[in-house]
Amino acid sequence: MHDLPHPAATSLDPFELVSPEARADFIVVCDHASNALPPEYGTLGLDPAAFERHIAYDIGAAGVARRLAEALSAPAVLGRFSRLLIDLNRGEDDPTIVMKLSDGAIIPANREVDAHRDVVEFRRRIELFHAPYHAEIEKLIGRARAQDIVPVIVSVHSFTPRWRAFVRPWETGLLWDRDDRMIVPLLTGLRAQGFTVGDNEPYTGKLKNDCMYAHATVHGFPHVLIEIRQDLIADESGQEEWAARYAKHLLDAASAPGLREVRFFGSHTDPSLPISAPISL
Repeated sequence: MHDLPHPAATSLDPFELVSPEARADFIVVCDHASNALPPEYGTLGLDPAAFERHIAYDIGAAGVARRLAEALSAPAVLGRFSRLLIDLNRGEDDPTIVMKLSDGAIIPANREVDAHRDVVEFRRRIELFHAPYHAEIEKLIGRARAQDIVPVIVSVHSFTPRWRAFVRPWETGLLWDRDDRMIVPLLTGLRAQGFTVGDNEPYTGKLKNDCMYAHATVHGFPHVLIEIRQDLIADESGQEEWAARYAKHLLDAASAPGLREVRFFGSHTDPSLPISAPISL
């Protein structure tokens, strides 16, 4: 693991913090913002060209997240390193938190890294890169709650225009679990503009212990995970366009009476959870 990383990390901090003192009516997060690696990891044994692919990061998502935070006058936390080092959108118990195979690419340096084999390296990646990112999000949440704010948590991701032979028809998608407070108005507003919007497409938001579960579902906060097709946000103009579009829809949705309440909807990933009305506090 001594070959040069691609691209070189500009900082060794595990996250990038944008506008930390902004009022946290919204908190923007971007788990897969970067394709960089800390120098000691080289390229994880991969050809450097692999880090230009979607397997290493969500192309365009970081630019949207930064612009969205600015448009919302909100703080943002962006992951500093590639998802191939450790996936910030996975819980510690998820077997894919350190990927060994991604879209046909074997990651040699990850082969033994898990909770059962190379436990030392697994724990090192958790402690140095995963835990600090999530702790920073919780710090922003704590500050919001100290100011009696119920924040809306917004996660920004992107997806490839096609998956193998399947051409994905959506420009954007909204992922969610059981809390639909932000989903319904966003779907309605975007579809009214003529967009093909995925409802839990191209992925599902029902992922056990993922970032939205950890920072929104367990707190009872309204939230949404946004997916945008990568060809639409590959350049700065597309990132600006989609950030502005989502800022307007998010502000409209969050202004609904009663939306900013702590309500516990739970998760479909909890088999013991009864199907019942949410609890309001």
